[in-house]
Amino acid sequence: MKILLVEDDDQIASFILKGLKQAGYTVNHAANGEDGLHFATEEDHDLAIVDIMLPKLDGLSLINRLRQKKILTPVIVLSARNSVDDKVKGLQAGGDDYLVKPFAFTELLARVQAIIRRTSLNPETTTLEIADLKLDMLGRKVFRGQKEIILQQGEFVLLEYLMRNAGRVVSKTMIMEHVWDYNFDPQTNIIEARVCRLRDKIDRSFKRKLLHTVRGFGYVIEEKE
Repeated sequence: MKILLVEDDDQIASFILKGLKQAGYTVNHAANGEDGLHFATEEDHDLAIVDIMLPKLDGLSLINRLRQKKILTPVIVLSARNSVDDKVKGLQAGGDDYLVKPFAFTELLARVQAIIRRTSLNPETTTLEIADLKLDMLGRKVFRGQKEIILQQGEFVLLEYLMRNAGRVVSKTMIMEHVWDYNFDPQTNIIEARVCRLRDKIDRSFKRKLLHTVRGFGYVIEEKE
């Protein structure tokens, strides 16, 4: 599942990013409101975590604009303001929850999971399917046909990213930025190694191959004739 974090404080952002990724989520991070608005309108997210005090565009204005555009992504509002009036303003702007700083990551994670459970009533929002390959985002399980495939957390996140982009070639740089979120070093073969291990698990024992290498460009998951 993909989460958008809009937070300009580097220390807080790093703290949240590390925790969410360890919990198995894919995260886009924006350090200002304008970039956050761009991410939110250009990509689908299961949830957004938005700070109120942001440069360029404040959090409440960001949420208002999303709702005006009919973008209904659930939003957790982060703020150092603890008054009832501030909480009411955050919720009236279109926020779904309000969390006061400082907070324990376990509380944020519990709120993330609770909102995703509430808003994931449609099975299409909790599963990804390509041919007979099925990824259950809530149960954190993968199947080909009736056979369950056991993946490590990093492999699961990689597969989710590829399946979210089914039919679209994604480069090694895109994978590095979206899945592991550190700068791509062209000298490393980490992506090739991870893709190879994933392919062994989801394709090797099956006649129909779904994970393909597009030489010179990257990788794509799709059902070929």
